[in-house]
Amino acid sequence: MAVLEPVSVGLKFAFLVVLYLFLLWVVRSSLKDLRRDPRAQAAPSRPAPSDATALHSAAEGLGPGRIEETEALLRVEQAPGLESGSAFDLVGGAVLGRGDAVDIHLEDPFASTNHARISWEGSTVMIEDLGSTNGTYLNGEPLDGPAPLHVGDRIRIGDSEFSLAT
Repeated sequence: MAVLEPVSVGLKFAFLVVLYLFLLWVVRSSLKDLRRDPRAQAAPSRPAPSDATALHSAAEGLGPGRIEETEALLRVEQAPGLESGSAFDLVGGAVLGRGDAVDIHLEDPFASTNHARISWEGSTVMIEDLGSTNGTYLNGEPLDGPAPLHVGDRIRIGDSEFSLAT
């Protein structure tokens, strides 16, 4: 019995050291994320014509064949719990997330309860991150506000990836 007591004390001490190292890592990671400037990672955009707002400038690229709300689809490229190649109709928009009250349910551990919203502004499809923990990515770039979607754009939420199709 006397031999087990020092081993037990040593194991308790080792556990406490590992626990404090883990807590230190969590705090360091959180502070690093809080200090990061989301605008520093944004890609430079071309200047909009002086007579147009950013929304109109972004919609210019759609050309004469703009997407009709009845034609827009969100195609699953890869997503846990969803079949690749399947598509969701975007009539009226959609909320994506892990919650029960969303339009497109994601079984992705990196998705928030209400992660992102796809909506319509006129004939332009818009995507917006809803304050998710891990962010929403459009064509590999993190979203820092509402952004227009074009056919072929890729949306990534955690390990789930989608594309806009007609």
